[in-house]
Amino acid sequence: MTRNTAREIAIQLSFAAAAAGRDPLELADEFFSEEHYASMAAECPLYEEQPDKRQMRYIRNLIQLIAQHKDELDSIITANSHGWKIERISRTALAVLRVALCEILYMDDIPVKASINEAIELDKNYDEPDTVSFVNGILGGFMRSREAQQTED
Repeated sequence: MTRNTAREIAIQLSFAAAAAGRDPLELADEFFSEEHYASMAAECPLYEEQPDKRQMRYIRNLIQLIAQHKDELDSIITANSHGWKIERISRTALAVLRVALCEILYMDDIPVKASINEAIELDKNYDEPDTVSFVNGILGGFMRSREAQQTED
């Protein structure tokens, strides 16, 4: 399984946990049970391969960080969405944005450009081109403001 596949699974788990109002780690435990995961593999090629220990650590860490920092991540999204209330942003776009921002802010081993590029490419699987551009704009705006802030410091 590639990091990209693990990232997409994290996006789906983050989406599902937010939609159901569930603890993401409990949801992950259920999701990765052998029986459930096998049933998902029959429905979607994304789940054909079970994550190894390293990928599982990445997925669990990422969804836990998103849950812990959801308010901060959503505030960044709101600040960079220019006139859009967070409620108007598609749930899939929110899940993609939260994953990308979480990687950028809290996962130093992942290059920022990789997080952004993967977010854009993965969002293309779920959203319309206008929404993909919107996601790109939010991430670009965040990075520009972050770079400007680092220049000032």
